[in-house]
Amino acid sequence: MIDFVLQLKERNATLFYFGLLCLLLSLAFLIMTRVTNVQVYQVNAWYKPFKFAFSTFMFSWAMAWYCSYLPNFNIQAFNWTVIILLGFEIAYIAFMASQGKQSHYNVSSPFYSIMFSMMALAATLVTVYTAYVGLLFFTQSFPELPTYYLWGIRMGILIFVIFSFQGFLMGGNMSHTIGLVNDNSNLFIVGWSRLAGDLRIAHFIGMHALQVLPLLAFYLLRNTKATLLVGLLYGALATFTLVQALKGKPLFPDKKLTHLTEKS
Repeated sequence: MIDFVLQLKERNATLFYFGLLCLLLSLAFLIMTRVTNVQVYQVNAWYKPFKFAFSTFMFSWAMAWYCSYLPNFNIQAFNWTVIILLGFEIAYIAFMASQGKQSHYNVSSPFYSIMFSMMALAATLVTVYTAYVGLLFFTQSFPELPTYYLWGIRMGILIFVIFSFQGFLMGGNMSHTIGLVNDNSNLFIVGWSRLAGDLRIAHFIGMHALQVLPLLAFYLLRNTKATLLVGLLYGALATFTLVQALKGKPLFPDKKLTHLTEKS
């Protein structure tokens, strides 16, 4: 692990330090969930900035590593696009959490509507840039990389991009749940609804293909056909959870709560 961190810092110090900052912020936000009782959508308001900061940490370090393989790639342009846009998202989400207000789906004033749209734009631009990186991995040659590892990176980025854009379903629905409005549960930190279909599950699974598939390919599978098969199965899992959510069905239903809800 220490060797990885040292190599990452050498490969891309800019995204390394940004990712490290996001990790430290995520830990601070997690502590805030224990010292404050402010709630948004039935859960502590600080869980959302925690999840966004931690996810940005993982994205930044993963892309810093992968982009180092690309020849003639303007890495500083990518770095600062990620830092400015995702940094803006984290800052605004944390600010709204400190006010006990919702950052997403908040159109209660012109200002909040603009900020919600700006967050969507920021996420879209980062996703499009990441899709471009993925295209480079599909169209360029990387003789120094094992084929199975290269396909792990390709499929990881492809699935990431698809399920990043799936976020538009939540924005269009103005809710991350189907059947109830922005329902949350006490399901560990993720808070996925146990009463309704939750679009965040597919979003979460799909986006973390970026880390999961290359790691599996490099350390465990070590075979191109196996990597492709696991990638397809992983994509199928994300798709299944999306279909489940669109049907309004929770992935981990709480039978007791569901029964009470149906009776009421």
